[in-house]
Amino acid sequence: MSDIQDIKLSNAQIAWRAAQDIEDGAYVNLGIGFPEMVARFQPEGRQAIFHTENGVLDFGKAPEKGEEDWDCINAGKKAITIKPGTAFFHHADSFAMVRGGHLDVAILGAYEVAQSGDLANWSTGKGGVPAVGGAMDLVHGAKRVAVLTDHVTKTGGPKLVEACTLPLTGVGCVTRVYTSLAVVDIEDGHFVLREKIPAISLDELQAVTGARLHLDGAVGELIAPEELA
Repeated sequence: MSDIQDIKLSNAQIAWRAAQDIEDGAYVNLGIGFPEMVARFQPEGRQAIFHTENGVLDFGKAPEKGEEDWDCINAGKKAITIKPGTAFFHHADSFAMVRGGHLDVAILGAYEVAQSGDLANWSTGKGGVPAVGGAMDLVHGAKRVAVLTDHVTKTGGPKLVEACTLPLTGVGCVTRVYTSLAVVDIEDGHFVLREKIPAISLDELQAVTGARLHLDGAVGELIAPEELA
């Protein structure tokens, strides 16, 4: 096998793959940072309704550089555009939507995901996100929770693990993980492999995964547009 860095999907390719599973008309919250990229890749003929915790619903794409209106931002302090139908509301109302189960999908980043579906996506360590924030509401308020992440850490350790070692954001909340090497579902306390990139074998993928990968039928090929690499 080549070095993982040479064969893995880029962040844009991972975001593209996650976007293919968002249904038309779904109410979606995208986590700060990497998950925000998902909004760029909505399939033709489908339109998600994006929600941000600071109180905006159904906003448009990011503005061109130099055309930002900094009164209009998302929770990650990124500039957004307003379109017909965009709604503004109080921060408390925004979290009432989250906690009331009105979001179809929440897509977040992760430091670790356990085979039980536990999620750790914040850290008290240096350089980590300083507090769990709204993520703990999202993971238990949204009807479906997906994670985007590199398959391994910067030092080569697994991010899909038997049990999280970092502070938990939520317990048993994640249902699907889109990584730089595979698409993995979480079912009955197990990782179930759905897709993998063609350049890696099952044994090689298992070697960089911290818990057993279960199979349930044929494993599909994870292929994303090359221009996004």
